[in-house]
Amino acid sequence: MNEDERKTIGATGTPGRGNRETSPSAAARSLAGGAPSRKPVSKVKKVQEPPAKKAAPTKKTAPGPQASAPGGTGSTGKPQKPRLRAVTDEDAAEAMAAAAEEAARRTRTAGAAPLSAGIPLDEIVTALIEAAQRVLGTDWEVRIATLLATVRKRLGGDYQVDDFGFDPQIAELLSLAIEPIAEKWFRLEVRGVENIPEEGGALLVANHSGTVPLDGLITGYAVKKYAGRNLRPLGADLVFSLPVVGQVARKVGATLACQEDAERLLTSGELAGVWPEGFKGIGKPFAERYKLQRFGRGGFVSAAMRAQVPIVPVSIVGAEEIYPLVGNVPSLARLLGLPYLPITPFFPLLGPLGLIPLPSKWIIEFGEPVRTDAYEPEAADDPMLLFNVTDQVRETIQQTLYQLLVDRGNAFF
Repeated sequence: MNEDERKTIGATGTPGRGNRETSPSAAARSLAGGAPSRKPVSKVKKVQEPPAKKAAPTKKTAPGPQASAPGGTGSTGKPQKPRLRAVTDEDAAEAMAAAAEEAARRTRTAGAAPLSAGIPLDEIVTALIEAAQRVLGTDWEVRIATLLATVRKRLGGDYQVDDFGFDPQIAELLSLAIEPIAEKWFRLEVRGVENIPEEGGALLVANHSGTVPLDGLITGYAVKKYAGRNLRPLGADLVFSLPVVGQVARKVGATLACQEDAERLLTSGELAGVWPEGFKGIGKPFAERYKLQRFGRGGFVSAAMRAQVPIVPVSIVGAEEIYPLVGNVPSLARLLGLPYLPITPFFPLLGPLGLIPLPSKWIIEFGEPVRTDAYEPEAADDPMLLFNVTDQVRETIQQTLYQLLVDRGNAFF
């Protein structure tokens, strides 16, 4: 073929344009002078499909016997890529069986089917029982049964109240509710229970403190728990003028702190409780803690003499630290009709959290009774005699407080 024919037949232009490929066709290469044949190279990369999920994680398998190292040659002498051994159905079944056996072994070891959180059910039940024993005592089952029986009776209308509105069932429920607070939170220690008469009337006279009168509730609980008798508190007028509070106070046995009601309770053989310091005692600053205020004019001594019942001094240590009173807002207190509006290190700064009492250690001691039957009932009209007996009771409580503070040591540990 001459030079002119080569120019006219496929010899000009870019080789390979006719078939729209990046490499020239075989005809074009023959016309172009017989260029050596080259294997077409594709620029499109092959995407390897992800392997299917397996039932259990398995280790990577080593190359099979027919595979060779990268760049090596197989039996044909051509370079071959390494191949992984395929996971068969038998391998997956074995992995699933091993996982099932491991789960069964853990279940047998735990002794119960674990919950979704991973805590066995029997451990949760054991923890709840231990918590009930710590809060309610070892006889927690009996206490819960008694509580449920009391609730059923009240729903059926099977309850009675006395002339003062005292409801023994409500008092029992209140005692059960206070017990965890007294025993676990305040770690109450009671002394001199033998000084409380087993029967007949008596007047318990105690110091008052704590910003909020919790000492009255704890004292009533101690008398009920350790002496087996109900304490009938004598409260101020403000207690019974408050909504809800006044009704509850009547239900748990409280009555107005007046001469007539006090004498009626004592002559009927009840245990009456009085806190002569009143609001001056619970509202005093923390700097004056355990310093007794005035005991009034001796009205409680007069009631005890007329009823011819003993007076039992009661000393309470621990109430002063539950709400340390560091300030007061008298103007706002008068506007609200309250004797004082307390400010503590945590209230009102922390809001409702500031109402949680601090866990101070409490000691309640019932002192030796002061006999009044040595005097005639008419002696209650002698102001000097009333003053002397009142001062004797006050001094006994004050000296006992000092001794209890030494015995207790740190208020919180």
